[in-house]
Amino acid sequence: MQVTKTSDEGLKREFRVVLEASDLDGRAASRFEDLKDRVRINGFRPGKVPTAHLKRLYGRSVMAEVIEQAVAEANSQIVTDNSFKLALEPKVTFPESQDEIEAALEGRSDLAYTVAMEILPEIVLADFSTISLEKPVAPVEDADIDQAIDRLVDQNRPYEPRPEGSKAEQRDRVTISFKGSIDGELFEGGSADDVPVVLGSGSFIPGFEEQIVGIAVGETRTVNVTFPANYLAPNLAGKDATFEVTCSEIAVPGNADIDDAFAKTLGIETVDALKDAIRQRLTSERDGLSRTRLKRALLDALDERHSFALPEGLVSQEFEGVWAQVTGEMKQAGKSFEDENTTEEAARDEYRRIAERRVRLGLVLAELGQKADVKVTDEEVTRALVDRARSFPGQEQQVWDYYRKNPNALASLRAPIFEEKVVDHLLTLVKLTEKRVTKDELFREEDADKPTA
Repeated sequence: MQVTKTSDEGLKREFRVVLEASDLDGRAASRFEDLKDRVRINGFRPGKVPTAHLKRLYGRSVMAEVIEQAVAEANSQIVTDNSFKLALEPKVTFPESQDEIEAALEGRSDLAYTVAMEILPEIVLADFSTISLEKPVAPVEDADIDQAIDRLVDQNRPYEPRPEGSKAEQRDRVTISFKGSIDGELFEGGSADDVPVVLGSGSFIPGFEEQIVGIAVGETRTVNVTFPANYLAPNLAGKDATFEVTCSEIAVPGNADIDDAFAKTLGIETVDALKDAIRQRLTSERDGLSRTRLKRALLDALDERHSFALPEGLVSQEFEGVWAQVTGEMKQAGKSFEDENTTEEAARDEYRRIAERRVRLGLVLAELGQKADVKVTDEEVTRALVDRARSFPGQEQQVWDYYRKNPNALASLRAPIFEEKVVDHLLTLVKLTEKRVTKDELFREEDADKPTA
């Protein structure tokens, strides 16, 4: 094997490799000897098939396998000899001339090919002790639990029909049928029958519920509304619509005592146990959000403190994934870049920066994880796989088999576990203080679109 470096620019390396015909032929000869003992051909006893006959039958396929293995070994040797840490799999380019390929497959000449490699950069980690972070904390108060119970009561409150001739009031549950039109034309999704709605709940678009307060059973009203500018269906956003609404039932909310009997309707034995369950759920929810905010601040700090050349292949791969997701979601929603007050070029630039950030942070976390000897155990991956399978009721075995048979899919479960363990380690190295905040401050969706990695 002859190896010549032909390019060395930044993180990119390129080599010209020549695989000698004699070596390839020797490898092929060993394969044919092995084949003699395994193949069964009419007219020949086992192990007695002439090599020349095997070559006529399997020569090209055997040589193709030999070349594939020789190329893989040669590339691996280049990586080892140069102590490369590859960003992506090497890209191999064979000769364009079909005659050269045929000659190599027939064992008549050497095979020359080029291999392009992109290596990982050297990363100098920052002094993490210089990073100061605040962890937002919003403890669960008794008032939060009371509000949660009130919501449960509203969701499970009994309703009784109002007397004949009554008119609907706020907090009543009315059952309605409606047909919606825009510019006199019915629109898709604008009509439905026997829909229950609690007046004042805000479950319909603004202005709709207010206009049916006072409606009676059997009455039909015309309701005029304007869809919000940020409505989920872009074809309706900001448009005026008219609904013909007919009421078929009015029910008044009944009383619901907050006692053990009420708790039992929710599958919990006592009110105290219900309150404990609510406290645990709210605490877990806030702890998770607090962790998300803290992690975002940590990654911002890492991004600011690390600057190095990025493997173009990794960035392009990340960008293509992000861009496909963004454009797919836009297409599904029927939106354009103009709807988002931007252009495709500007959006590409923005998501390119996001891709670069993700690659940079991924490399920093990987480097730190390696230096800190962070490991993901098989038990942790198995737990993640079990959780994943449980999210597909009735298909657990299929999900389990899919991940077990696909190493890349299994790696996708391992990666986030590794990242969280590295983040945990990082948080022991930075200066961390807790900052008490209100529930509203914690849940405020500030920088909601900012990527965490």
